Parts: sequence; structure tokens; C-alpha cells
Amino acid sequence: MRHRGDAVSLRPATDAGPADWIVTGLRGFAASVLSLVPEDFSAYVRVFHPAYRAAGAGWTPVRWHEIAAANGKRAHAGMQLCALTGSHHFMNHPQPGVFDQPPRDGSLPPELAAHLATALASHTTTPDPCWFAVWHGFGGTPAHVRAAPTFRVPNREYHLLEGPVRAAAESVSEAPGMQSPNLWWPDDRSWCVATEIDLNTTYIGCDQSTSEEILAMRDVEALAIDPATGVTERSDFLNPFK
Repeated sequence: MRHRGDAVSLRPATDAGPADWIVTGLRGFAASVLSLVPEDFSAYVRVFHPAYRAAGAGWTPVRWHEIAAANGKRAHAGMQLCALTGSHHFMNHPQPGVFDQPPRDGSLPPELAAHLATALASHTTTPDPCWFAVWHGFGGTPAHVRAAPTFRVPNREYHLLEGPVRAAAESVSEAPGMQSPNLWWPDDRSWCVATEIDLNTTYIGCDQSTSEEILAMRDVEALAIDPATGVTERSDFLNPFK
């Protein structure tokens, strides 16, 4: 994770052309996984951002499977946190004994970003350059991000930067805390990672071998997902939420 004063390996792209396939490859807004990651990958994976439970002076990650079990709900690839907890208000009303901080919206936790970058680097012929898209509406956006060219997809505009795959674990904000890039992919387009600003999970399009490696990672909670699956709080049909 980059801290203030550390070297920055991301730099503005020359133009937004490398994102053209993202623009043409997404399908609608908030309709399905394919609204976040382009179609035509052979496998899709959903990575769940952990919640956290206070443990002395620190924090213990809490998996969504644990939250589902604590609430008598079914854990599955399309589960949504509000359906597991029965509330829209988990941001301000956590579940004592289950979690004290909810999963982070719109940003991969730094430890997950680092794990995924390391794994994904071995599944591309072009780990440098990779392309990184950052939502234009964040506060605390540093000058090198603001200087980058932009591209648009439905309801979103992003700055486009380039750098090595390890830069996925750099913060792209000068505000406190980690802000990961929202989209990143290698130049050979062998995979694509999407962390939508309003969602608390990350989606990856890739090939089958890459999917299998991610699903086997001990420190990452992930499930294979049908790309037609919805991505909103109302799309958890196994745990209906009223």
C-alpha cells in the first residue's frame, strides 16, 4: 500500500484509447456483472470485501459466509449484505458479536489488492503496462490522477492511468485511507478487475485457470459467479430482502 511520500508508479495514460474495449464491452448500468466487467470472458469471479470485528487494539476480518451463518441465511455467489443482515442500515448499525465495521464500498482493501495483483501478474503476458481507471468524482484526487484523460461508461466517468500490475495496491487518493483503482486490466486484456464505487465486492473476468487460482487463495473470499447475476441489493433471490 502506498503511503504519503512514497513513490507513485501510476502515470497518466497518453490517451483514453486503451479503455475503448471497456466502453463497448459493458452492458447497461447496474443490470448484471456484465455492467461492470466486459463480456466474453470464460469465467467470472466475485471477491467479497471483508467486514471487521474489533479484537483488542486491532481488527479481525469477518467473511460473508460467517455473516450469513450468524443470520441464518444462505451464502452464495449472488448474496447481498443487506439481505444477510435484514437491514439497509448496517453502515451505522453493525451487528455486535458478528461485525463492528462493514465491508468497504468502492475500494479493495489493500491486502486483497496486493494478493490479487500478485496472482494476476502470472496470468498475463503484459504485467507492465496495465491500465487503471479511477472514478473522477473522488475527493482528494491527486494531481497525477486529475491530469489523466477520461472515458465514459453508463453513469460513470473515469480517469485512465498506466503502470505495472503491482500498482493495483497503491492508493489513488490523498485522503486518509486506501482508495484502490476502480478498474484495472493488462494490455493483453487477459483479465479485468472491477470495483464499482457503490458496491462492497469486486468482480473479475478472466479465464478458467485464473479463476481457479483466485478461488483457491486462502486469504481471499471469492466465488465463481454467472455473469448474468444482478449486482444490486435486490438481486439476492436466495435471501429475499423486503
